[in-house]
Amino acid sequence: MSDSPPPPADPGSVDLQALEAAILSGDPARSMPALVALRDLPAERAVPLLLRGLEQSAFIVRSLSCAGLGVKQTEAGWTALVEAVRHDEDANVRAEAANALVSYGLARAWPVVLEAFRADSQWLLRCSVLSAVAEHPEAQPADLLELAELALADADDTVRVGGTEILGRLAQQGGSAGADAADAGVVERARTLLRGLQQDADHRVVAAALNGLQG
Repeated sequence: MSDSPPPPADPGSVDLQALEAAILSGDPARSMPALVALRDLPAERAVPLLLRGLEQSAFIVRSLSCAGLGVKQTEAGWTALVEAVRHDEDANVRAEAANALVSYGLARAWPVVLEAFRADSQWLLRCSVLSAVAEHPEAQPADLLELAELALADADDTVRVGGTEILGRLAQQGGSAGADAADAGVVERARTLLRGLQQDADHRVVAAALNGLQG
């Protein structure tokens, strides 16, 4: 007897009215499963309901809606995520919106998430941007250096650790076979900053700096 999971539901059999009613119910216990159920629907059917989720008062519902819009990608979803990362009142939602925007491609999202990082001092948003961008295959060394230096100027040590870790990745690129000579200045700047951070007051920053220099 097979233990394999059942196949996903036929999108044509999904009761969209019931899902919408649950999303608009004002009860996160009903709204959240309905939003999760949208993953089995094509974007043209899921996105209108995800956009309704973004209008709800519970931040967890708006946050989950942002995550869904990062998966079900449309121009309407992109526009809503940009609005959310700039203006939503809850940092959890702004952080999830930033992460979802990067899912559309870093080349497109970079100006928006960099703007958000500069304008929004909330540590959760900043950590989300750092995490989404740090190892993204489209990330450019000069952009990563700019982001890391902004992070190092933050008052929150968790954000500063994230910036230090990015510097470590940049420093280690200098020894890779694929390193671009044009990025040599970025690598050297990263190493210089890491050497200075070995005397930082926060032991986590020091540890990240040492790790970056030794890698």
